[in-house]
Amino acid sequence: MRVLLSTSGSRGDVEPLLALAVGLRDLGAEARVSAPPDCADRLAEVGVPHVPVGPPARPPVRAADRKPPTPEDMLRFNAEVIATQFDRLPAAAEGCDAVVATGVLAAAVGVRSVAEKLGIPYFYAFHCPIYLPSPHYPPPPPLGEPPAPEGTDIAALWHRNGQSAFRRFGTPLNEQRAAIGLPPVTDIYGFGYTDHPWLSADPTLAPLLPTDLDAVQTGAWVLPDDRPLPADLAAFLAAGPPPVYVGFGSMRAHADAARVAVDAVRARGHRVVLSRGWADLAPPDGQDDCFAVGEVNHQLLFGRVAAVVHHGGAGTTTTAAKAGAPQVLVPQIADQPYFAARVVELGIGAAHDGPTPTPDSLEAALTTALTPETRARAAAVADAVRVDGARVAAALVLAAVDREQRPASA
Repeated sequence: MRVLLSTSGSRGDVEPLLALAVGLRDLGAEARVSAPPDCADRLAEVGVPHVPVGPPARPPVRAADRKPPTPEDMLRFNAEVIATQFDRLPAAAEGCDAVVATGVLAAAVGVRSVAEKLGIPYFYAFHCPIYLPSPHYPPPPPLGEPPAPEGTDIAALWHRNGQSAFRRFGTPLNEQRAAIGLPPVTDIYGFGYTDHPWLSADPTLAPLLPTDLDAVQTGAWVLPDDRPLPADLAAFLAAGPPPVYVGFGSMRAHADAARVAVDAVRARGHRVVLSRGWADLAPPDGQDDCFAVGEVNHQLLFGRVAAVVHHGGAGTTTTAAKAGAPQVLVPQIADQPYFAARVVELGIGAAHDGPTPTPDSLEAALTTALTPETRARAAAVADAVRVDGARVAAALVLAAVDREQRPASA
C-alpha cells in the first residue's frame, strides 16, 4: 500500500506528516510527502521520499522588507496554490491508494480534487480544534476581512467564513476542476475539510470541541527525535543552571525581539538559549550567558531548560508540554492565541498580552512561568500528553483503504 501525504507551509506543517509517514512505514505501507522544496533535507534525514511542490516555504527576505500583500495579490497567490496542486499532485499520487492532507485550505481543495479524479480516498487533518466547523462555537474570522457585526450568531459566522472561502477559492478551483472533467464545488469548507476530519492534537492540550461532523481526535503526530544535542550546546547547558529557551520558529519577529527577550530573561537571573529561527535572531551582545542555536532536537533540549518562550505554534507547544517545561507564549497569528489560552487554563505557563513584548512585560510573564507551582503543574500535565497520534492515524488510513478495496461480497 502506498499513501501520499500533502502539506504546504513551514517546518511545523511538515513535522507531523513525517511522523505519520514513519507510522505508516511501521505498519508496512509506503509513504511519500508532497511539501515545499526547502524541507528536502529534513525528509531525507528520516528516509521519507519527498515530492517538491510549490515555492520554498521560507521567504527570502525579512518580512519588514516586504510590502503587505494586497487583496489582489492574495487572490493571485491562492489561484497559484490551487493550480500547483493540479499540476504536480497527479504524478506525485501515481500508484497511491490514499491521500492525507493538512495545512491551508487553498492547497487542500486542490489535493482533494486530484484524489477525486484518481478515485482514491482523501483525508484531512487539523492541528487545532478551533478550525473544525461547528454550530457550537464561532470560527476564527476570515483573513483580511473586517470583523462581523457584534452579536452575529454562530451559524451566520460560519456561513460568512464559507462565503469568504468561496470568493477566494471558488473560481480558480472550479476552473481547474472543469479542465479535468470534474463538477463544480460550492461548499469549499465541506469539500476541503470533509465531513469526517481528524484532529491531530493532544486531547489534554487541545481537546476536540463539539461539532456535528464525524470527527476523530487521533492525538498529536510527533516523531520521536533521538538526535544528540550539538557538543557546544551540551557544554553550555552543563556549565550552569538550566537556561530559558527563546525562539519564534517561522514567525518573522520584530528586529528588537532578541534584545527584548534576552533582557527579560536576564532580569529573572537566567541564562538564555536563543533560537535563530526564520527571523535570524542573534544575541544582542557578546556575553557568555546567551547561546544561539539553529535547528536542534527540541524534545531533548526542552527537558533541560527552565522555561520555553515561544510563539505558540502547535508543535512547539506540544513538545514543551510533553517535556514538562513551563511556557511563555507570545502569540502572533492563527492558532497561536488558542494555544496561549490553553497553556494558561492548564496552569503550565503564561501568555503574553499582545504580539510585541517589552522587557518588562515579558519579564512579568516569565515570573509566572518560573514559579515552583507552574513547574509542578507542567510536570504533572506532561504525564498526560499523548504523542502517539501518528500511529493511530496510520491505522485509520490503512483500515479505510482496506474497506475501500474490499469486494462488495466480502
